[in-house]
Amino acid sequence: MSRNEAGSGTEAGSGTETGRERTAGPGRVPLRTADVARESGYSAQQVRDLERLGVIPPAARAANGYRSYAPVHVRALRAYRGLAAAVGPVEARSTLAELRTGTVETAAAAIGAVHVRLARERDEALRAQRALRAIQDERNAPESGGGGEAGEGEEERDTMTITELASALGVRSSTLRFWEQEGLVAPERVTSLRARRYGLPAIRAARIVAALRGGGHGIPEVRAVMDSLTGLGGPEETRRLLRRRLDGIAERTVALLRAGSDLAAVVTSAGARQEPPDPDPNPNQDPDPDPDQDPDPDQDPDPNSDPVPGDAP
Repeated sequence: MSRNEAGSGTEAGSGTETGRERTAGPGRVPLRTADVARESGYSAQQVRDLERLGVIPPAARAANGYRSYAPVHVRALRAYRGLAAAVGPVEARSTLAELRTGTVETAAAAIGAVHVRLARERDEALRAQRALRAIQDERNAPESGGGGEAGEGEEERDTMTITELASALGVRSSTLRFWEQEGLVAPERVTSLRARRYGLPAIRAARIVAALRGGGHGIPEVRAVMDSLTGLGGPEETRRLLRRRLDGIAERTVALLRAGSDLAAVVTSAGARQEPPDPDPNPNQDPDPDPDQDPDPDQDPDPNSDPVPGDAP
């Protein structure tokens, strides 16, 4: 499930109580799998899979073997949806499992760390934009020392070896080779000994790639930005691509904020035992059969299948 998908789907009941939740207490009505699925926006099978993965507490079992859920399960699933949109589904699963079993102190610290990380990613993205503008300004500035073409000696001094460039950028030589393989940076000429030499255009390109990678941009994003610098779109296309990174961070931050009350409920209930629901008055009959509910409650799906379609491994 992608981050965008994690934030989509049914939001019904978010911040409100369902009719069944209002009856919580000594005489509350247990929630069926279909009820939890409807209120959380997941399918019945996804609810079972996320329970198996420890995202939500284990459901109680009625006398007839069916699962009996409580409002805490709905809130945990909503919390997972927001957290998955912020950090990705894989990390969200492990985090929710830890929140359920840890102390309030450690759980609150874990959620605070996610907010700090998103703020840091935004700062890094803004820093990458400033670095890119500075490098472009250098390229567009008139050469100091008057006009004229550089002589062979000056040209030689303006080049760098792969070791020198890697040291200047604070990366490994293997990183520059990888960028070369990806078509992002290339040496302008190779000596008779096959040693790479980087001229000013290649040095500027490497600085831009280093800034973008430091700002959290993936290789495909970096390639798109590099192409935009020489493409028909011009600076406007470059700004649009860089803005997309900031927009993504903002969307993830909003998703985390939207899930705040549900995450708080999970945190404050950390370590607390779930109150068992009232016994089923009709143990031999399901009063409202759920066509999606598996009569064999212990039957797990394929362990290699994703609990939510589209989840990244």
